[in-house]
Amino acid sequence: MKLITAIIREVQLDKVHEALIEADIKRITVSRVSGHGQQRVEELHRGQIVVPDLIPKIKIEIAVNDAFVEITVNAILKAARTNGAEGTVGDGKIFISPLEECIRIRTGERGGTAI
Repeated sequence: MKLITAIIREVQLDKVHEALIEADIKRITVSRVSGHGQQRVEELHRGQIVVPDLIPKIKIEIAVNDAFVEITVNAILKAARTNGAEGTVGDGKIFISPLEECIRIRTGERGGTAI
């Protein structure tokens, strides 16, 4: 089992969500987060150019069985890029972490069947 965490642009959420549903990935958690990496956004505030420290992003977390890792990653990659095959700075990141255990609270099921 793996936990896939993707940080994407806010405007790409609907597109990524649709791509995941199309890939038969329907159980996701979405959070609004802020952060910064290489992306630099300048805003005009009261006539002055300001570079905000933190940029709003979307964090998607998906627990999957090993067989669905590549399917999930490919769906996110395809949908989250903003400039075709090349992408743009600030499109985001995907992290894949081992998931030691998953327990469904309602039934007490454990492991891959609980996902």
